[in-house]
Amino acid sequence: MSTLQSVPALGTHPTAGSNPSRAETREQLSKATYDLLVIGGGILGTSVAWHAAQSGLRVAMVDAGDFAGATSSASSKLVHGGLRYLQTGAVKLVAENHHERRVLAKDVAPHLVNPLTFYLPVYKGGPVGAAKLGAGVFAYSALSAFGDGIGKVISPARAVADNPGLKTDNLKAVAVYYDHQMNDSRVAVMTVRAAVESGAVVLNHAEVTGLRMTRGRVTGAELKDRLDGTEFGVDARVVLNATGPWVDHLRRMEDKHSMPSIRLSKGAHIVMKRKSPWKAAMATPIDKYRITFALPWEDQLLLGTTDEVYEGDPADVRATESDIQQILDEAAFSVKDADLDRSLMTYAFAGLRVLPGGPGGVEKAKRETVVSEGAGGMLSVAGGKWTTYRHIGRVVMDKLAKLPGSPLTEDMEPVKSLVRRVPLPGVANPNAVAHRLLVDREPGTRMDPLTARHLASHYGSLAFDIARLANEDPALAERIHPDGPEIWAQVAYARDHEWAETVDDVLRRRTTVTVRGLDDEAVRTRVEEMLGL
Repeated sequence: MSTLQSVPALGTHPTAGSNPSRAETREQLSKATYDLLVIGGGILGTSVAWHAAQSGLRVAMVDAGDFAGATSSASSKLVHGGLRYLQTGAVKLVAENHHERRVLAKDVAPHLVNPLTFYLPVYKGGPVGAAKLGAGVFAYSALSAFGDGIGKVISPARAVADNPGLKTDNLKAVAVYYDHQMNDSRVAVMTVRAAVESGAVVLNHAEVTGLRMTRGRVTGAELKDRLDGTEFGVDARVVLNATGPWVDHLRRMEDKHSMPSIRLSKGAHIVMKRKSPWKAAMATPIDKYRITFALPWEDQLLLGTTDEVYEGDPADVRATESDIQQILDEAAFSVKDADLDRSLMTYAFAGLRVLPGGPGGVEKAKRETVVSEGAGGMLSVAGGKWTTYRHIGRVVMDKLAKLPGSPLTEDMEPVKSLVRRVPLPGVANPNAVAHRLLVDREPGTRMDPLTARHLASHYGSLAFDIARLANEDPALAERIHPDGPEIWAQVAYARDHEWAETVDDVLRRRTTVTVRGLDDEAVRTRVEEMLGL
């Protein structure tokens, strides 16, 4: 039974050490001249802000929506080497991706990036044969120095024992390889926090309405707070446009004659309740270029993705009925019908891949970063992969330093000596954190093991701050919804320490309540009250 009605004063007071208010942040932004203004708080902009702040620069970052509110929180949640890149001969790229994947999992974010075994089923008449796949997954493992295990081919019987939902009709063999996965929203928020801890000033829900120009060069931006309508501005020596699908919109603010630099591809996913255990992810070839995934994620099953040209307003992207049906139809190649019943679906979402402009279908386009310098000296950057987001941040820093006449060249020298394995906040062994959450409790209190595990694997050592809130106010120790592991202390924490301003900020990106289909009216109402909306 829900306890919502029994806690009228639930978490209404900000905690000590909270983030500054929006008014305080706006004043801070408008009174200083920053070395770098990053427009766009997706993972690419956030990575640059983090690296720039680490190097000692005065950094500001703004986003018209929430941090990671668009493409960056609509991924397949994978940190991977890119098995399909092998067939195009991109061996060096796969090796580099593997290196970055392992650094993230071992040093930078072991509390947020988790190992995941992949099964790649080979069916009679399928697009790829068992021998070729066997050789491919072995080579894939070799490029990661066999750090996660050796890619191999196993029997259908062994695969079904681990994944009872695997279809066995005409199944010849199953290739096995190893990668990692994450909760993209949580990694993004932790990266924002890392940037702020290094000195960056950040504000979400702040829309750029115009660019400031000095002698023909972009030297800042005019902004409007979308939450209360306040208008203000930011001055900066260099401006980075990292607005993802909106990158050309901002480029036209700089130069109304600028030509398009990108094209967009929509990728949709659906989230299903799991009917059976899934000890491994499924990666099933659909054709020569595409693979469909069935991934165990957040106690659910994540299915997708699509890949089609998108030419509408990026703000309107969503998973349509045809997207959902396509995902289910493609999943049915290898997943049993009982696991794909529509009644199991809890959530559907879509995001936009930013791809280089050019001919050919989007499914064949390279997933590479697009960089351009505008007439006013603004650097625009978009695209790339989640796995290499830190590397892309460093590359962009180098490009910023080399801008003609850039006043940052000398200032940015420290970036070359940055430690490349700086961890994200909360870095810790999640198993150890979960254990301590269960045993180090105040007298007369206890934490549900599922909640302890969830907090440990989404916050790392910062989970102890949330546990402290729950100890101080028993109402905050209650579950947000009886069917999910999350507690109300996470809402208070998101509001006070993670820049959550709207209900969706909390339920869709700071927590997993929405993707589990648990954001009912009572939950949303209580979150509104806690946010003071």
